[in-house]
Amino acid sequence: MNERTNEMTYNIQQVAHITGLSKQLIRKWEERYGIVHPKRLDNGYRIYTQEEVNALLYVKSLVEQGQSVKQAAMQLQKTGGLKPTVLSGRTEYMHPEINEHVRSLLNEGALCNEAKMSRILQQAYHIYGLQPFLRSVVIPFLREVGQRWNDGRWGEYQEALASLVVRDFLVQLRRNFYVDENAPLLLGTCLPHEKRENPLHIILLECMLHGWKTVMLGPSPSLVAIQSAVERLHPKKVVLSAVTTVPFEQNEQLLQELDEFAECHPQIEFYIGGPGAMQHTQGQPLQFIQVANDISDILKNSEENTGVFYKT
Repeated sequence: MNERTNEMTYNIQQVAHITGLSKQLIRKWEERYGIVHPKRLDNGYRIYTQEEVNALLYVKSLVEQGQSVKQAAMQLQKTGGLKPTVLSGRTEYMHPEINEHVRSLLNEGALCNEAKMSRILQQAYHIYGLQPFLRSVVIPFLREVGQRWNDGRWGEYQEALASLVVRDFLVQLRRNFYVDENAPLLLGTCLPHEKRENPLHIILLECMLHGWKTVMLGPSPSLVAIQSAVERLHPKKVVLSAVTTVPFEQNEQLLQELDEFAECHPQIEFYIGGPGAMQHTQGQPLQFIQVANDISDILKNSEENTGVFYKT
């Protein structure tokens, strides 16, 4: 960090780790094509700004699409002061909802700095309050993490660690959230073989803000565990989460089995959501489970449409 400007800076080893480029190639692109112009410390070491890291990622994406480095460098010059981000093989620009807290999380996530990510989340939560924190920090961060993993800028460990840090923080928030003991109960659960649980944590926190007491099963529970929890806890609502298509690939009859189970509990409202669920509910009409595109589908009596269901 540059103490005079509060601008995030990186040494060449960190830049190589973030971009996937060798240190030798980074220096070559600097010296031959002027793609970056890092400052030098008194000891001669190069330091790079976030904009220079973005420039390297931008050029790398164009080269991977077939342009020469010279052509890519000329294209970079045409972008002027813009700070491009490479998404899914295309050149796009950082979404306006990426605020400074999200940028800081991404910087530390790229370096796998778990402790600093946790501190940033804590600071942002105290600044924003719960609901704005979820919408302005957590959801944009998780979305960007997913994009960086999909387009290859982040490795599997970076993506997994960032998701784990967020999950642990959301779990802590849920445990410390006061809800009246007499509040209606909502059970949230991932489907069998579904391990992506952060969207469900977000939904449960939103529901708690609306006065619901929540219980959540861990990732990838068995179908028997889900059924047992419903029969033991007698919740008023059940939210089933499938971010991926894995649950349905593992059990082609899963939706039918869940719908039949919901039929046996008419006093309970069952909802299912997530990209994986949306894909597999098309053409498979459910009679006793409602498909939820949005948290307002779950909280029908709420006047506020929060609009964050499964947008991460």
